[in-house]
Amino acid sequence: MNLHEHQAKDLLNKYGAAIQRGIAVESVDDAVKAASDLTAQTGTSWYVVKAQVHAGGRGKGGGVKLAKNLDELKQKASEILGMTLITPQTSAQGKIVNRILIAEDVYYGEQSKIKEFYLSVLMDRTTKKNVIIYSTEGGMEIEEVAEHTPEKVHKEYVDPLLGLQAFQCRKIAFNLGLEGQAFKEMVSFVAKVYNAYVGGDCSLVEINPCLKTSDDKIIAVDGKISIDDNALYRQPALAEIEDKREKDPMEVEAHSYDLNYVKLDGNVGCMVNGAGLAMATMDIIKLSGGEPANFLDVGGTANAERVEKAFRIILKDPNVKAILVNIFGGIVRCDRVAQGIVDAYKSIGEIPVDIIVRLQGTNAEEGKRIIDESGLKVKGAILLKEAAEAVKSVL
Repeated sequence: MNLHEHQAKDLLNKYGAAIQRGIAVESVDDAVKAASDLTAQTGTSWYVVKAQVHAGGRGKGGGVKLAKNLDELKQKASEILGMTLITPQTSAQGKIVNRILIAEDVYYGEQSKIKEFYLSVLMDRTTKKNVIIYSTEGGMEIEEVAEHTPEKVHKEYVDPLLGLQAFQCRKIAFNLGLEGQAFKEMVSFVAKVYNAYVGGDCSLVEINPCLKTSDDKIIAVDGKISIDDNALYRQPALAEIEDKREKDPMEVEAHSYDLNYVKLDGNVGCMVNGAGLAMATMDIIKLSGGEPANFLDVGGTANAERVEKAFRIILKDPNVKAILVNIFGGIVRCDRVAQGIVDAYKSIGEIPVDIIVRLQGTNAEEGKRIIDESGLKVKGAILLKEAAEAVKSVL
């Protein structure tokens, strides 16, 4: 689950990390009021208007603007709210901006003393450790820094059993070239960010830029946080604030049915049981000349009800030209799955695309017979090769 910037900052602040303060709003009138409130709280007279969408590179797309007074703020808020924001991390269709953050200006004082850093925490599956990635070259071009000057990107690995050690925080601050009060601030900041990562059950915490102000404070000017979906039962407060408008409507619907669905850009719908089998199914579709239109895992109980819901979700994608059902009968028997597919098909009515059903495992032969004798517009297969050839024949 992804958080908006203002939600990410709230989580960081909960663990004591200093943040650029701001107020999230969804109307121009509320933006003006928020700016006045922010001035009363912080003394700021300049404001930053930030689009709140689940994508990076918002500044490049015109989603982050500086306002030097309330009149400018009203204008900037009007321009950003409701706009379709296209960034390097959105699709070509972009994202509608439903919410903006009115934030204080933190680039005050002598500009030469201000420095932007990059800081993130995530898990490294190869080493089975958490890793803090950091760089002196923070800001919008961090991807180019990583590509062209990788020596400027540092990594500090943290054993999750031992936790982050004080010497590691000092090492990070030293490698960032800090000294004096700024050094002490960064040591404390890194520890608090790591605590937020662990305490929030995060899969990613990214702060870019992490700012050293002109008076040597260290604060999070931006924040990108992803929460591990498997841990949301431990984070009910975070689960409640998810902005479902940022998700594909079909993914939201699938989640309500307890189906694992991710929309892709292809032309062949996939319905499988098991994530590994799903990956293999998408590979076989590509090898057959098609492109997977989705990832959809119906789980171990592929009964008629779940199959019907899965079919209906896949068919809402106008790009789908065929559907490949690939089920391994282990926990559930293939004949029961086959009957579920037949029942679901009849319940939906005429399905306007070709359906290929590949069943393997317990009672696979009987399952294929049920499909073949159903009289429906469904092609049965047992071998993966047969399913691939069937997909190729209908594209």
